Amino acid sequence: MALVQMQPHFSGLVPTPVVVDLGNASGLRVRGDMTVEVALSVMAGARVGYLLVCDEDDQCTGSVTEAQLAVVRDGSAYTDRVRVRDVLGARRTPGVLALSH
Repeated sequence: MALVQMQPHFSGLVPTPVVVDLGNASGLRVRGDMTVEVALSVMAGARVGYLLVCDEDDQCTGSVTEAQLAVVRDGSAYTDRVRVRDVLGARRTPGVLALSH
């Protein structure tokens, strides 16, 4: 079982961490190269609170919540070029995907 623990990389409000079992993950999947703004639109349209993020091989690499994306979008460093994979900004450890501060 591969668990994912998400912690925000950007300063500001701290969304609640999310743990997703990547081995049994079900939900809306998106590619990591999607922009934050498009991801928020997809979430709103699908009425979901999180997205599973996949790499170019369709392997799930993590998840992001609406709150995490909103913190990034509302931050002073935000541009329309920020991608979902940038929010993950992850350093990998065995079985766990954790964001650095």
